[in-house]
Amino acid sequence: MKITIIGAGAWGTAMAIVLAPRNDVLLWGRFESEMRPLMDQRENKLFLPGFKLPDSLRLSLDFDEAVSHVSQTDGEPSLLIVATPVAGLAPTARQLKGKPIPNFVWLCKGFEETTGRLPHQIVTSELGETIPIGVLSGPSFAQEVAAGMPCALTIASQSDALCQLTISAVHGANVRVYSSDDVIGVEVGGAVKNILAIAAGMADGLGLGLNARAALLTRGLAEITRLGVALGGRTETFMGLTGVGDLILTCTGNLSRNRTVGLELAKGKSLDTVVTELGHVAEGVNCARAVCDLAAKIGVDMPISNAVARVLFNGDSPREMVATLMARDNKAETA
Repeated sequence: MKITIIGAGAWGTAMAIVLAPRNDVLLWGRFESEMRPLMDQRENKLFLPGFKLPDSLRLSLDFDEAVSHVSQTDGEPSLLIVATPVAGLAPTARQLKGKPIPNFVWLCKGFEETTGRLPHQIVTSELGETIPIGVLSGPSFAQEVAAGMPCALTIASQSDALCQLTISAVHGANVRVYSSDDVIGVEVGGAVKNILAIAAGMADGLGLGLNARAALLTRGLAEITRLGVALGGRTETFMGLTGVGDLILTCTGNLSRNRTVGLELAKGKSLDTVVTELGHVAEGVNCARAVCDLAAKIGVDMPISNAVARVLFNGDSPREMVATLMARDNKAETA
């Protein structure tokens, strides 16, 4: 199958490494300063060092060439995968306007910082509803995927044909792919878990122990579910890979960028310093304010997310975050 991956960061590169041996894959990146070393060295030393690119993987800086790779296929199925951060999704979709895109899948997780839109809202706003679209998500670190370690993902779309096409392209070897039609639920789970991972990192950095971490993850899942259901997602989605699965991975795994942000904040570093030192996008930072604003607007209680946002943007310390959460009035667990 012909596949174009838009975005040559860690996740886009990892997917290209996994898919290229079984498909005709082209990886496109926006910046020549980042793509030239990939072309010369056949390794993404900036975002995913230590993994050689397959010989069959094509690399391009030409956006039209990347699009043509999946639009001129003589009727054969093809797939466009966007692996940019959420902030890059709208500009990418605008570049695709008027181009013959057969099937559109994105990997990014988050709410758009300035508008509070979920990825599917961004895509449909820019491209309309004329092509099959979906989100591929789940508990997956790029480094482990590139190394060929086992993982399981979910493709969510209203198009069963797109789900089956994505499974055909991605499922295999050490990657399992399940299908869902709950796009909202999958997207909310993938977005809010990043905020909670920052909280988990702060709790771990403060040495609060495993009891505290378990409580944080459990109550964090309740927040994700409340928001997701209010926006139209289904409760059972949050019990699956893109809910509790992704939450556990991102909140406990040492490869988690968002957990790293929390760990470094607990050391007393400023947010600007932490983000600069990280060198990668941590989506939990970018979408925290949007999530909290949206939750307040629709009347969803999200105390952990709100506490994280106060640390990120209002000057609260991680210890003040913990004190605020512990001082809340008692309530029924299912309330």
